[in-house]
Amino acid sequence: MKFTLSWLKEHLDTEAPINEISEKLTAIGLEVEEITNPADDLAPFVIAEVLEAAPHPNADKLQVLKVNTGTEVIQVVCGAHNARAGLKGAFAPSGATIPTNGMKLRPTKIRGVESNGMMCSERELGLGDDHDGIIDLPADAPVGTKFADYKDVDDPVIEIAITPNHQDALGIYGIARDLAAAGLGTLKQRDMSPVKGGFKNPQKVILANPEACPVFAGRTIRGIKNGPSPDWLQKKLRALGMKPISALVDITNYLTYDMARPLHVFDADKLQGDIVVRLSKAGENLTALDDQDYSLEGGVCVITDDSGVIGLGGVMGGVSTACQPDTVNVFLEAAWFDPITIAMAGRKLGIDSDARYRFERGVDPDTMIPGIEYATQLILDMCGGEASDVSISGTAPVISKTVTVRPSRVGHLGGVEVAESEIVDILSHLGFQVAKSGDK
Repeated sequence: MKFTLSWLKEHLDTEAPINEISEKLTAIGLEVEEITNPADDLAPFVIAEVLEAAPHPNADKLQVLKVNTGTEVIQVVCGAHNARAGLKGAFAPSGATIPTNGMKLRPTKIRGVESNGMMCSERELGLGDDHDGIIDLPADAPVGTKFADYKDVDDPVIEIAITPNHQDALGIYGIARDLAAAGLGTLKQRDMSPVKGGFKNPQKVILANPEACPVFAGRTIRGIKNGPSPDWLQKKLRALGMKPISALVDITNYLTYDMARPLHVFDADKLQGDIVVRLSKAGENLTALDDQDYSLEGGVCVITDDSGVIGLGGVMGGVSTACQPDTVNVFLEAAWFDPITIAMAGRKLGIDSDARYRFERGVDPDTMIPGIEYATQLILDMCGGEASDVSISGTAPVISKTVTVRPSRVGHLGGVEVAESEIVDILSHLGFQVAKSGDK
């Protein structure tokens, strides 16, 4: 499980330094495996300005640039189509290593012309997918400034090991809650106010096998415009090694990591008839979002409509109802799937996905409605549109349990004496409802 320090602090009010956070995570059973910082990889890179751009004497597609790095003027041979006098971008000096391919730069001659260093593209620095040209910064970008400081990428990425019984830590909110309960800061509460529906949800959902999917919430959002997600969201996903796709897809991926709440978005105009959640029949087929064709055995939890199988419940959606840039109307799903059913389906089909990873360990049913409401807020903010009311089919399972604890036994079993008031405080911060009865 990966997360950035800034993302953690959106949920946790703390001034603790990264080393203290790391030690506390390991102490509470969330072992830190690695901490990396993209700013370290970008340390040699500076903002530079192209002073001159002249044609290369021996190559039609190359230019010879005079580049001001803030401390000196350097000659660089460049093949980017957008290189021009006045452009400000990210400069890598000789000796720097390009983060995405590991290439170490050295002074060289390109077609007989000396070149020192390199003007870089977004993809070369791991900041995006654009490699059609070099980075083109605003005119007021300060020449000579560290590029990492300018782009505010000094944000450590923490990777922790998650044991199978710690599914609550598969979301950054859950990690923040554990740290707060351990005394490292205060948990922040996010506004999850429901979005008032403007019309009745037209999409009917039938649960034919409630033992596999006992509850399914959904809402229709119409009149949206699906485009790229905003920079803040793309930055979060890229920090975790994920590729931004579109606003709709990025929102669902964001909530998967933020709340440990997998969601799915269907193109509503591609749905045919009622949605039926059931167990598959042997021989049914699906082309999934990984572009692989799957022939199903019986007993796999599937999402279907009148056209057939359109998704693997709790594992992966299908191509036939996937959202595209021209999608206008969507159906947003938040459901709860039986962990054993999902685990068996994932193993049979050999599919690893963030959704499967969470559902087979057990997703908190109480995140279903907050998740769909928060996703709706984000969709309306980024894509516009109008939301229906939320329809709920089935009943959420009751997974809460009553555990009896005698404070006097805590020291005997754990080897550490803990005051009763502290026990109550810790349990309350972890989300437990604590009631006292006699000596229990």
